[in-house]
Amino acid sequence: MKFGVSMFMTDYALYPDVLAKEAEARGFESLWFPEHTHIPASRKSPYPGGGELPQQYYHSLDPFVALTAAATVTEKIKLGTGIALVIERDPITLAKEVASIDYVSNGRFLFGIGGGWNREEMENHGTDPSRRWKLLRERIEAMIEIWTKDEAEYHGEFVDFDPIWSWPKPVQKPYPPIMLGNAGPGAISRAVRFADEWMPIGARLDLSDRINELNDKAQEAGRGPIPVTNWGTAPNREAIDELADIGVGRAIFGLPSAKEDEVIPLLDKYAEVIAPLL
Repeated sequence: MKFGVSMFMTDYALYPDVLAKEAEARGFESLWFPEHTHIPASRKSPYPGGGELPQQYYHSLDPFVALTAAATVTEKIKLGTGIALVIERDPITLAKEVASIDYVSNGRFLFGIGGGWNREEMENHGTDPSRRWKLLRERIEAMIEIWTKDEAEYHGEFVDFDPIWSWPKPVQKPYPPIMLGNAGPGAISRAVRFADEWMPIGARLDLSDRINELNDKAQEAGRGPIPVTNWGTAPNREAIDELADIGVGRAIFGLPSAKEDEVIPLLDKYAEVIAPLL
């Protein structure tokens, strides 16, 4: 199994380059940063975790900037968005950002994507929450065209452009893994249709049954088993073994948005747990 760590990279936490170096030195396979461009002050959309929304949601850095800083000081650790809110980004610009970070990291980028949960946040970007999944799919399809074609074009309901030129192309071929961070009713069908991997928060669902469903639908679609990453893994051997038994290939541990004195001891703790499994 592969192991990664995630953090809301904020303006009050340790710097991303520091975290990246420390995580790589301890043998973690990947480092993940989430995204929120802003949080509406209305607070109409309830926080999925329950209770008050933590301040890290509205203090987070742009993940592509933070991951680029991490890329410049590391050599092996993979760098992922966990998740990028595709529904809030222009697809031509986002295709350029993904290809650029894959280039500067020499092919270490993992493209975690999702549709978000904060309806007011989406609406501020001009996105109709009820249609966000079709919008996301079209933007992903359009980006794939840009990454894989010298002269790309796309014509859909939400995304529409005539032939364009755009370089660099991603280092990874045909493009960085697209990892769907979604666990709702349509998640399995979406993962099979346009993602390379599935990346749910496993604690929120019966993961074993959903993985079986995922593989059944993948087989029906003529695909092989789809890799699964579990988000929010408990940092203990029992939890890891349970995930391995049901076919999870990567486990992500969460870190608080904090300074070195709080984060480094946790990294050490997590590293002790995974050391026998590396």
